[in-house]
Formats: sequence, C-alpha cells, structure tokens
Amino acid sequence: MNILVDAMGGDNAPLCVLQGAADAVKEFGEGMTLTLLGDKDKLDACAKQHNIDLSPFAIVDCREEITMHDDPVKAVRHKTDSSMVKGLTMLKNGEGDAFVSAGSTGALHVGTSLLVRTVKGIKRPALATPMPGAKQHFLLLDCGANVECRPEMLNAFGTMGYVYAKTVMGRPDPCVALVNNGAEESKGTPTYREAHQLLKANPSIRFAGNIEPRDIMNGDVDVVVCDGFVGNVVLKLTEGVAKTLLGMLKGVFLKNLVTKLCYLGIKGGMGEIKRMMDSEEVGGAPLLGAARPVIKAHGSSKPKGIKNAIRQAKICVANDLCGTMQSALSEAANQ
Repeated sequence: MNILVDAMGGDNAPLCVLQGAADAVKEFGEGMTLTLLGDKDKLDACAKQHNIDLSPFAIVDCREEITMHDDPVKAVRHKTDSSMVKGLTMLKNGEGDAFVSAGSTGALHVGTSLLVRTVKGIKRPALATPMPGAKQHFLLLDCGANVECRPEMLNAFGTMGYVYAKTVMGRPDPCVALVNNGAEESKGTPTYREAHQLLKANPSIRFAGNIEPRDIMNGDVDVVVCDGFVGNVVLKLTEGVAKTLLGMLKGVFLKNLVTKLCYLGIKGGMGEIKRMMDSEEVGGAPLLGAARPVIKAHGSSKPKGIKNAIRQAKICVANDLCGTMQSALSEAANQ
C-alpha cells in the first residue's frame, strides 16, 4: 500500500507534514509505504534542521507550489509540477493508493474532479467531516465542496456517507438524516423537500428523516447530509461555539483559588472534552465520491493531524472504500 502525501500543503508545511509522516511510520507503518511530494531541497533542509530521518520515505521532487491565494482551476491546469497536481496525477495513474493533502481545499476538489475523477453516478465529490457529538462522532457532508446541490446530489451524499460510516467508522447499520429547519417532511426549500423524498425511498440507507440544527450535536445519527454552504456554516459555527465555551469555562475556573481547586477535581473530564473537540484527533475529511481515496487534512494541521489523516487514508484503502461505494451507488441506481 502506497500513500501519497503532499509535503508542501498547509500552513505548517513542510515541517509538520514531515513530523506527522514520521510518526505515522512509527505507529502504523507496517504494510504501508509513504511517498512524499515536494521541493526536495526544502524537504532535505527542513529534515536536516529538525533531525527528521527521511530514509523511510520515497521522495518525488516538485518545483511548484499551489497557495491558498491561487485560483483553483488555473492552479490545477497550469501548475502541473506542484506537489498537489503531481500527487493527484500519480493517484490517477495507479502509482499510489491514496492521497493526503492539507493544501488548498478548492484546488484539491477541482484536481480530484478533473484528474482522479469520480465513481460512476457522482459528478462532484463531497467533503465529509467526522464531528464530535454528545453520544458519538458523526459524519457531516457536504462541508464546503459543493455550495449548491440538486436533490439527487443530496441523495447520493446520503449513500456515500452511509458507506463511509459503515466501512471506515465501523457502524453496523448507520443512520442518515437530512439537515432542515424542521422535522416535518414539508419543511425546507423545494430542493430539500425533494431530497427528503429521494432519501426516504433510497434502499441503500437507513433514513431517519430531517434533523434540526439544534439536534445535530446530540450524536443520535451517524450521517448528517446537507449542501456545502449549510455544512460549512454548521462546521465553522460549531468550532467557534466550542472554542468560546471552553474559553469561558477556563475563565470561570481561573477566577480565584477556590475555583482553581474545584478545577482539579474535573481536570480529567475537561481534558477528555477538549480531546473530543480537537480536529487533530480525526486528521482529515475524505472527498467522498472520488474514484480513489483523497483525504483533506486541516490547513493548520500539526503533526498529529497529518498522522491521523494518513491513518484515515490507510483504513480507506484497506477496506476498499471506493469499490464498496461504487457498488452501493450502482445498487441504488438500479432500484
């Protein structure tokens, strides 16, 4: 199994990518080869400065970089010697089994669509993010790749999310819900009302109906479906609320000596909550619907985030996620 890693993508590249890849080799490297793509001179210099052993990795030299300010379509078409484009091209040609990048989300989405392509029945991949819930983690898709969606796209997201939750997250019979402003079937825009009926009739999933935003974080369902605009708002609002609440709690406990002593009694529990809300624990969001596994790590990923994104890629390959998804989509289309 060969996992391709974009060593130049992300705010903290290449250092955190190299450190995360090194940690991945140590923790779960058996049966896995890691190929790093990036400017070889910069990778060598960074590794030398921080005492990182590059001998376990294959290195593919790339002299161009795609930045967050580049136009995604132009970047993919013209920066063919960038680590992202070259990595996606290698994935397309069968020179790797999965691709991991913390680089530009827009460029990765465009590059995946144009180069790697999608499984039959899917026009554009969806960005799926595992999120913490009160009872369990759940999968939210789309989180920003497709701002506007047709009803049949939302239905396909339900099937893809179901397959991912079952194959990668280990849920025996995942439950799928559609984000809406009410639980009734009649709620929402025409697009969402039609999507509800398609999901309800989808034989490949277990559909629980609509879910209101206030109930999403309960973790009662395994997969939450929405368009990319709604999903991105939900994702960023959740991150902001969690950060604000944790900061407010910290302020309360640091108020005086008594509150500091009280904090010692619940320090372990607070640490667990903080760990659950940490995106680094998950590592990345898969682009579901791609013909081969593509994992988008957070742009500000530290070594732990990169390591866990690589772990996620390995699980996808080991469980033939894309093949299983194609079978499920074909079955749903034939009903």
